[in-house]
Amino acid sequence: MEEKLSIALQADGDDLVLSGDDERAVERAAQVIRRLRDAAVDGAHITPEDVTYAIADEANDGALPGTLLRTQRGREIRPHTAGQRAFVQAIDDKTLTIGIGPAGTGKTYLAIVKAVQALRNRKVERVILSRPAVEAGEKLGFLPGDLRDKVDPYMRPLFDALNELVHASIIEKHINRGALEVAPLAYMRGRTLSDAFVILDEAQNATSDQLKMFLTRLGSGSKMVVTGDVTQIDLPHGDRSGLRDAANRLGSLEGVGVVELDDRDVVRHPLVSNIIRAYARDDSRT
Repeated sequence: MEEKLSIALQADGDDLVLSGDDERAVERAAQVIRRLRDAAVDGAHITPEDVTYAIADEANDGALPGTLLRTQRGREIRPHTAGQRAFVQAIDDKTLTIGIGPAGTGKTYLAIVKAVQALRNRKVERVILSRPAVEAGEKLGFLPGDLRDKVDPYMRPLFDALNELVHASIIEKHINRGALEVAPLAYMRGRTLSDAFVILDEAQNATSDQLKMFLTRLGSGSKMVVTGDVTQIDLPHGDRSGLRDAANRLGSLEGVGVVELDDRDVVRHPLVSNIIRAYARDDSRT
């Protein structure tokens, strides 16, 4: 906080004394400290990253967001930025939420957190996670066993997020009883997905026809979340992404929420930002 806001902090007994030449920076630091204190009193475990996010997020309404879930190691999961909070709120309020933003903004992770939360709270009977498997022959529809090995790497990021939240044995149990399904987008054709929390990740790699097919699978008692990064499209040459088109077409419909995240919503270890700046600095010299 001293480094980011150019202020000084000193402990004086039970008091924390703030000083600095910039009155606004001192007051901003005081607001951050009050926010963190209130969260700690409510039982939150405050991390250095929380301090960094709280300082960076000037749009914060004065309170740290509530904890959505805890990982297996006890780490609290909260939406840290204004964009992440809007994304989580849209998931709560809307039947279909489309989240568009760059890598690192937590789109997929927060969507899976909300799916696990809904399953634990018995708001849905099952969770369905899907991704386009572009290079693995998405247009084939049915993927035979020998091709499944080629598809697994595309599903791995979804399992990685799940494994942080749920023990592997419980994941296996959910899969065996049909409460959890992780499958390529082609598996969705011809189905009606009722009483489910359905996530389509990497949706920038789906065409308009594929997205229309997926979105019309929505059944009663279900929620859908579609996430993607329109700057990282891996479709074969000549195929156009349908993600932005879907957001434009559906954004005004009742029950649909479209949330745009940007670089201000990137949540990473502070060292990562320094690494990115170092590479950018070196690139500018060449």
